[in-house]
Amino acid sequence: MSTIKIALIFFLVTYSVSNTLCAQTKFKAIVLAERGGHHESFVVAGLDWLSKYAQQENFEYIVLNTPDAITKEFLKEYKLFIQLNYPPYMWSDESKRAFEDYIDNGKGAWVGFHHASLLGEFDGYQIWPWFSDFLGGIRFKDYVAARADGEVHLEKKNHAVFAGLPSHFNLPGEEWYTFDKNPRENTEILATVDENSYQPQTDIKMGDHPVIWCNPKKKAKNIYFLFGHHGELFHVKEFKQLLTNTMNWAMKENNQ
Repeated sequence: MSTIKIALIFFLVTYSVSNTLCAQTKFKAIVLAERGGHHESFVVAGLDWLSKYAQQENFEYIVLNTPDAITKEFLKEYKLFIQLNYPPYMWSDESKRAFEDYIDNGKGAWVGFHHASLLGEFDGYQIWPWFSDFLGGIRFKDYVAARADGEVHLEKKNHAVFAGLPSHFNLPGEEWYTFDKNPRENTEILATVDENSYQPQTDIKMGDHPVIWCNPKKKAKNIYFLFGHHGELFHVKEFKQLLTNTMNWAMKENNQ
């Protein structure tokens, strides 16, 4: 066989192997998404955004509409858990135990939105004490209004999820929850909402109103966003930048 043919075969094999390796996904993620109801537009927009982002960053994800499939064995494959507007009830005892193990033992990262803090007695389900403690020992109390604009102020400005963002920005028409206590006592607060900025104005206030926080006591990287009520958020450049930053942060094993 000629030298040219050998060289060509070597090039083709190398090219094929390199492409196969490049095509391998970086990791797998779970998206737990509640469908229907008032939050459907956020879920639809979120899944559309995630589809494009996953293709760009070369990772796989599956979408679950209930936590029924979640077990310790099932979670072994997944390094990122995105709770896209699914509440902390309607979980089986087995799925609860599996999720607690995932977070307590740092088996993956968690990013939660909006409905993940709907803690209390709803639809005949009791409060999940572990999840309440995870988010700061809180219980849902009220809404400031059906929907209101609000100005988010960054508190930990140097956190990686805030890269390239201004010190404050407005989010339109959100459903801002209030709680029976401030999660600040038991978590690390990253951002708050200026309650004087609400439009329309409201007398329902917390005084100090956290809207982004994490629980550094858990081994798993985790972050919670109080907002996530509607798809219009994906027209807000600051929100999209925040989401991109958060995904990049969650995917980095040793990022703080």
